[in-house]
Amino acid sequence: MQIINNYFRVRVSMVYMMTNNEVMNQIIAFYRDMNGMLTFVGAYPTYGRGTGTKEVSTATANDGIDPLASQGAITLSRDRRFLLGVNAGSNSISSFIITDSGTPVLVDVKPSGGAQPNSVDVFGNIVYVSNVGNAANNFASNITGFRIDENGRLTPIPGSTYSLSTFNAQPAQVLFTPDGSKILVSELTSNHLSIFRVNQNGTLTGPIVNDSYGQGPLGVYFLSSGILLVTEAVSNAMSSYSLSNDGILRVISGSVPSGYKTACWVVTTRDERFAYITNTLSGTISTYQIDPNGALSVVRHITSTPPGTAPGLPMDVRVSSDGRHFYTLNGNQGTVSVFNIQDDGSLVRLQIAAWTNFSYYGSQGLAVL
Repeated sequence: MQIINNYFRVRVSMVYMMTNNEVMNQIIAFYRDMNGMLTFVGAYPTYGRGTGTKEVSTATANDGIDPLASQGAITLSRDRRFLLGVNAGSNSISSFIITDSGTPVLVDVKPSGGAQPNSVDVFGNIVYVSNVGNAANNFASNITGFRIDENGRLTPIPGSTYSLSTFNAQPAQVLFTPDGSKILVSELTSNHLSIFRVNQNGTLTGPIVNDSYGQGPLGVYFLSSGILLVTEAVSNAMSSYSLSNDGILRVISGSVPSGYKTACWVVTTRDERFAYITNTLSGTISTYQIDPNGALSVVRHITSTPPGTAPGLPMDVRVSSDGRHFYTLNGNQGTVSVFNIQDDGSLVRLQIAAWTNFSYYGSQGLAVL
């Protein structure tokens, strides 16, 4: 059966998260209204398995929160036609078409090219996934490439599996640069930021291995200017860098502390004047101001869930394309916190959206359409 994707005219607004369930992983879809508020639409199986509360690494706390230790466990293509997600329990990635109603339709599941995939990104028709590996079974950390066709089907790119800086580098995110010419991989346990050059045939050259300024680089985000933001889960901080054409990173602001624990995920406002990071174990979101040169300063903090209620431990983050709303996944609840973004970058909490009546651990990944 051929599925023709006529759905790139999508107008509907949605938010997606992933359960990472160990029996059957699922994408959870919420409809997003004009005020940013979420309504549960449905659960859509990936036909792969997650890890549940099991951690993909022995290097991270086995607490059931952030089991994939990654940003980008699900991602939308830049044209918003496709949604990709990782199945870390069955070593595969799933590809969905986004229909005109915003619901995802599964079109392909492929082996990830390694063990325990935890992050995925797509630029044009090229997809790369990071695989944590499994040291006990002699599987190394790597990234592996695929082509995605106009129907969302995935084809492995021959010879596109690349080792990272060490056997057990623990990739936390794989991310294309804004122009698609390079790929960055943050390495949580080696404290490296590896840069690959993308060749015309979809293969890579590299890596150029840069030292992270701080300890435990996890979430990475490029500004449109090419300036790079990196959260540091061990240093409880964020750094900014410039990236030269030859793959060398130069520090602009080094390890600016949030004042809270485990700085893990990062996203910016649409105008790129502010960045939001989640301090997961502290249950807070910190706002950083970004000056035109990329220098960082902390300006304020807010809890993910309302004071006096069960604390939410915020993880993955996204901002709506119109720049009006900020979303974060609470990893100890399986809920999504919704905030309105003010002109000065401050956040006003609007809603804690749930798709099920019970709190659970293990969910990962967030995408906003």
